[in-house]
Amino acid sequence: MEVDSVFFTDRSGRVASNPLLDQLPSYQSLLYRRKSSSSGPKRRSSSRGRIGSSSSGKWSTVSRHEDNQKTEQRAVRELSKCMQDKRREMKQRLVEAGKLSSWSQWRENTSRYLKRLREDTHEWMSSLKLWRGDIHAIEGMFGTGILSYFSFLRFLVLLNFIIFLLMFGFVILPIIISSHTSANTTYNQSDGSVCSQYPISARRGLVIFHEHITDLLSGGGFLERTYLFYGFYRVDKIIFPKFTYNVPLAYLLVTIAYLVLSLIWIVKRSATGFKRNLVQDEDRFQSFCNKIFAGWDFCITNESAAKLKRSSLLYELKTDLEEERIKQKIADRTQREKCRIYVIRFILNLFVIGVLAACFYSIYVATIFSQKAQMDNKKENFIVDLIYEYLPSIVITLANCITPLLFSVIINFEDYSPAFEIRFTLMRCVFMRLTSIGVLLFSLWSQITKCNTDPCICGYNHVLYSCWETRVGQEMYKLAIFDFIIIFAVTVFVEFPRKLIVQHCDCGLAKWVGQQEFAIPQNVLEIVYGQTICWIGTFYSPMLPAICTIKYFFIFYIKKVSLMNNCRPATRPFRASSSNFFFLGVLLIGLALACLPVIVSVAQINCSQACGPFVSYNTSWEVLPHTISQLPNEVKTLLYALSSEAFAVCLFVFTCLAMFYVIALAGAYKRVIDQLRDQLVMEGRDKRFLIQKLCQAQRSSPVKSPGSRSQTRVTRSPSYHTSFANNFNEGLFLANSPPDSSTHV
Repeated sequence: MEVDSVFFTDRSGRVASNPLLDQLPSYQSLLYRRKSSSSGPKRRSSSRGRIGSSSSGKWSTVSRHEDNQKTEQRAVRELSKCMQDKRREMKQRLVEAGKLSSWSQWRENTSRYLKRLREDTHEWMSSLKLWRGDIHAIEGMFGTGILSYFSFLRFLVLLNFIIFLLMFGFVILPIIISSHTSANTTYNQSDGSVCSQYPISARRGLVIFHEHITDLLSGGGFLERTYLFYGFYRVDKIIFPKFTYNVPLAYLLVTIAYLVLSLIWIVKRSATGFKRNLVQDEDRFQSFCNKIFAGWDFCITNESAAKLKRSSLLYELKTDLEEERIKQKIADRTQREKCRIYVIRFILNLFVIGVLAACFYSIYVATIFSQKAQMDNKKENFIVDLIYEYLPSIVITLANCITPLLFSVIINFEDYSPAFEIRFTLMRCVFMRLTSIGVLLFSLWSQITKCNTDPCICGYNHVLYSCWETRVGQEMYKLAIFDFIIIFAVTVFVEFPRKLIVQHCDCGLAKWVGQQEFAIPQNVLEIVYGQTICWIGTFYSPMLPAICTIKYFFIFYIKKVSLMNNCRPATRPFRASSSNFFFLGVLLIGLALACLPVIVSVAQINCSQACGPFVSYNTSWEVLPHTISQLPNEVKTLLYALSSEAFAVCLFVFTCLAMFYVIALAGAYKRVIDQLRDQLVMEGRDKRFLIQKLCQAQRSSPVKSPGSRSQTRVTRSPSYHTSFANNFNEGLFLANSPPDSSTHV
């Protein structure tokens, strides 16, 4: 047997037939799938005809017309061909382009120019991304896990900036314009009743310097009479020469708009991350192969960039190996070990519930005490007054600082995988931080809705809270400011000294404490907690998104400096592909919690009659039906139809059908992904099969005399390698084609 007989070629070097490739595992699997998927006599006969022609070994007669049609749309530089073939392809395209008409040539040139312009624009826009270079440096030094935190922080900066633009453009800017133009502004006037009295609105005289600091930190005093809080917006309508601007309606619609925008943006990013997880996180062996054999970017020429890329790949491999070790450890557990772990987890979870209950009760008591102390208006000294102002924030911050440390110690005894450990700790911290805000609001509203007289004249406690929306906005403002102060103080007064002690002290305590690790659950919860405060407080403090944008901007650099100088990579790394989706899921929980108090205050609690744009209405929501009632009858009928029960039922049915369609589509995509994975496995088996056959042919070929006809001849000419490559590529093309594809033989 000669090795050349494996590949049948004619004088021109083209492959005539290839019986060896008919034995490939992928080809045999393709035959089976085509036979099983064919239905109907015509379909079976055409399928058998294609199979018979293919199985007869006439692979060289397969038409490449469809393949050429696919590659014609791709740029020449993107084709997987050698330079000589690319030049030949370019010449062929130029010849074909010369035969086209003037209109066709102009259309091709225009489409090519627009495509190049779109690519250049996309590249330019990507170069303008905020903190692009800083995030790449962080990825190279600390991996994709910590990278996901900083990308998440950048997303919140952009989100808050967009929310600020909405509030500024539709609420604040019209009021500023009306004060500098000839537009007539209608204000909500006081009717002289008890509910409309706002004693804090009077200007104070000369104050001590430290009171300005107290006002700046608490949101009271001079800040209460600025655009920062709800009570300043007493404008009802702005009458321009050509139209009338309804400020209360704009205020309500912008509130709904920024909540809906946040929901859509978060869901969109979550869907992108979920699709990425579905493709990447199932096959660990494929992940190893991609990182080892195809993970390097050969376009990197800078030495520093190459070091960053190398360290990033090493960190990801370390993460994969750590997760594989934990999975193997979990799989090797005995029944006795499983029972022991379950009992330990049950006891520790009971302890966690007790800790959370104690924290919530402390927040409730601190809020009630702080409100009573502020209403008594007892001025003792600067420090004590500031503690009274910030007592709920202090208790919440202490609970948020202590409980994550306690949870991180407890989780070590529960023996979870690194990825699940991060998620479970994060969920506990989410429940603690976000529920603490809910307890604070519940404590405030229990005081706001509690009237000293029966019945309630104004619908709320107007004696203690003449403008309760401003008071809630001040609490949210204090939480946001105090959160930033704590982050800055911990970085400067805890992390930097710890780094110095670890570096310059050789005592046993310093070695036991060790260098600071970048705790991703705690850092993520900090910004999710701050963003939830921003969502809630924007209705009561329209300038709060601008404050949060500046706050997150400085937090990025604070965390970056601390990470580069004080922290080291985590000893138990985790993957970022699922973290991005999970972070956004936690943020979605925060958004749901933020929507609840805003909806209750807009639709249920009576508006303050002494301040704000909704003085003329019982609740903030009443401005919407009142505005609709003033519209023309046709528009009014349409809006009433859209808000009817019949439309709601139709919308619900349509939503269910769309949901079922999306679920079915997701299942189809899942099956396609499984088929593609099977094809990758088959390609690997094909390569092994070909190598084994060639090795067997070389070992089993007998050595004969020079005069014998069956002389063993192992050819290493270029035509041999060309034949091998052509046969192998065509075999993979036929093996990977779908069962119903029109393969021309």
